[in-house]
This record gives sequence, structure tokens and C-alpha cells, in this order.
Amino acid sequence: MQTLKAIYENGVFRPLEKPNLKEGESVKITVESTTPFTPQEMLKLAAEVYEGLLETDIDEIEEVALQRDNFFGDKSEQ
Repeated sequence: MQTLKAIYENGVFRPLEKPNLKEGESVKITVESTTPFTPQEMLKLAAEVYEGLLETDIDEIEEVALQRDNFFGDKSEQ
């Protein structure tokens, strides 16, 4: 297995380094974007977190998220 950096241009992935492959060899590509989100994109994603949930569900999620007494799962201190 190889991990290669590539650029996506004009509908084609172009490797930034020479892959260790035979010409015509079939491959499976998993894409992980390394382009960071813009602040606007991050805010949009954050706004979608609770989309479609009831107010009571949101309150319950917020309550659990704010309980920091067992944040690391250390039950010996309880």
C-alpha cells in the first residue's frame, strides 16, 4: 500500500510524486482532502450540528457535553 499526495485538476487526480505502479495497473483511491476549511465553511458546518433535532434533544446533548467531571473516563475518582 502507498500513500501519495495528489492534485485534482480538470477531473483527474495528478500524483505529486511517481507512484510505484506498473503502467495500466488498477488501483483503489481513498480521498482525504488536505485543504483546510475556511472560517465561513466551519461556521456553516457548526450551524448544521443540531439541524432537525428537537429543542429537548439539543438541551440533553448540551447538558452531557458540559459534564466535565469524568471527561477522560477515569471512574476511580468518582
